[in-house]
Amino acid sequence: MILTVTPNPALDLTWRVDRLIEGGTHRADTGAARAGGKGLNVARVAHAAGAEVVAITTAGGRVGEELAVELRASRVPHALVPVAAETRRSIAVVDETLGDTTIINERGVNPADAEWAALLAEVVDRLPAARVLVVSGSLPPGAPDTLLPLLIGVGADAGVPVIADTSGAALLQAADAGATVLKPNAAELADATGILDPVEGARSLISRGTELVLLSLGADGMLAVTASDLLHARLDQPLAGNPTGAGDAGVAACAVLYAEGVRDPERILRRATAWSAAAVLMPLAGDISPRWTDLEQQLRVSRPDPDSFRPASS
Repeated sequence: MILTVTPNPALDLTWRVDRLIEGGTHRADTGAARAGGKGLNVARVAHAAGAEVVAITTAGGRVGEELAVELRASRVPHALVPVAAETRRSIAVVDETLGDTTIINERGVNPADAEWAALLAEVVDRLPAARVLVVSGSLPPGAPDTLLPLLIGVGADAGVPVIADTSGAALLQAADAGATVLKPNAAELADATGILDPVEGARSLISRGTELVLLSLGADGMLAVTASDLLHARLDQPLAGNPTGAGDAGVAACAVLYAEGVRDPERILRRATAWSAAAVLMPLAGDISPRWTDLEQQLRVSRPDPDSFRPASS
């Protein structure tokens, strides 16, 4: 079973407009509302692929009620920890002319210590049945510094592989706490490590104890970095669409394969890159196109010279 934890969920609101004009007034058809946050997106994709999942997150206020209703309707197995604070919202406006998406994320409100303890207890109770633990997404402002290390540590102590997708100082915390796999993008990696060279930055996380770094490069594909290997996967042409949730689909691919006992970096990289690309083709985060199998066949996978990713200025 794949157990996902979303510390800072959101009700994702998506509207599509013909053309987004700064300062303009726009008309749109009825938008879509979906329970979101990175861990919930991971759970959706894995569940749709036939994997056994349980998604753990919080819900509070009227927005939390909407999130709970939508999540029940999705039939994704889940456990909601009630909190007093209002669940945040995330707004995506898709420009159908340019194929671009503009996103506004509310930061979220920090739950009380007792509510965090209830979330942690829910994770601990379900860990014995888990093959993989995914801790994914941002933390609300003011969240305890110990929260992420605790979530990762209980998984590592139980012998369960932990996949973490986070950013900032939390990325370094995740590596130090024993995360098996980390999935930053290039900007997040540079911001967390202070290292502009993405390969060197990824290897700095490996040196902290992480087994595998899946590094998103946007339209340039994805890198898989281990202590002894470097792999690059990409399509010949980038795909137009909605990139929201593409990274989550990549995490879902990794989680599904890890739950099946797969540890080969190339297999994981191929599947993660294909699912990420397939997510771009879908209107909402948490879905991937059935074209993913064709996309996986179209990938170019190589073992590049690490210096080829070094910034020119360095």
